[in-house]
Amino acid sequence: MRASFLGCPIDLLTMAETIELARGAMRSRRRLQHVALNVAKFVNMRSDPVLAADVANSDVVGIDGMGIVWGARALGLPATSRVAGVDLLAELLAVCAHEGFKPYFLGATSAVLQQAMQGARERHPSLVFAGWHDGYFKREQENDVVRDIQSSGADCLFIGMPTPRKERFLAAYRDDLGVPFIMGVGGAFDILAGTVRRAPVQIQRLGLEWLYRIYQEPGRMWWRYATTNTLFAGVLAQALIRQALRHPFGAPGAVPPGPSRIGG
Repeated sequence: MRASFLGCPIDLLTMAETIELARGAMRSRRRLQHVALNVAKFVNMRSDPVLAADVANSDVVGIDGMGIVWGARALGLPATSRVAGVDLLAELLAVCAHEGFKPYFLGATSAVLQQAMQGARERHPSLVFAGWHDGYFKREQENDVVRDIQSSGADCLFIGMPTPRKERFLAAYRDDLGVPFIMGVGGAFDILAGTVRRAPVQIQRLGLEWLYRIYQEPGRMWWRYATTNTLFAGVLAQALIRQALRHPFGAPGAVPPGPSRIGG
C-alpha cells in the first residue's frame, strides 16, 4: 500500500511482500525499481528536488530506517516494520540461488566487490553472478557500464553507490538496462564483504544502527547523523504540532503520540 509521509511516497510493505514483488518482476521480466528510504535520504530529498523526483518515480519506496517507521506511526500511518536494504539483499540472493536468477553487482571498490561476491557464494554455493563492475567509473564510461549490464542477461541489479549518484544513474539508464529488478543497496557490499560490521541484533531492534555506525566511523558519520537526525526531528515535530492543532486529543481524528526516538 502506497502512502504519503510528509510529502514523500512510501510503500507500507513487509519483507515477505517485498521479496514477492521482486520475485514476480524477475519471473515476468517486467522492470521494478526499488529504493530504500531512510532518514538521511528523506532529509536530502527536501533540499534536492532532483533526488526527490528520482525517489518518487521509483516503483517501490521501501522503509529502510526505523526513524521513518516511528515517524509514520506517529502520524497515524500503519507502518508495521522496516525492510532494511541489507536484509532484503541477503534474502534476494537466497532467492536467486534457489530459483536460478542471476544478480549483477555494481558499486564499491573492485576488492570489496570480489569479497562481497565470495561471501555470497560461500553462503549460497549454487549462486551464479551475471556480472559485476566497481562503482569508480567516470561519466564518460557510463555507456560502457550500461552495455555490460545489458549484455549480462542479469535478472536483478544491486547498486552500491552513494546517494544521489545511483539515483541519477538509474534515472538516466534504468529503461535501457534490460534488468527486471533494480535496487540500491547503500553500503551493503561492505557488510557482505566483512569490511564493515553490522550492529548487533539488539541494537538493530532498538533502531540505533546509526549510533553503531558513528561508533565504527566517528570521523565520517558523526556530522552526517547529527545533522540529518536533527533536521528530521524538527520536520516531524512541526508536522505533529500541526496535526495536534487540527485534531486536539480527544477530538475525532486525533492520533495518539508515537515514539520520540529518531534514527537512520
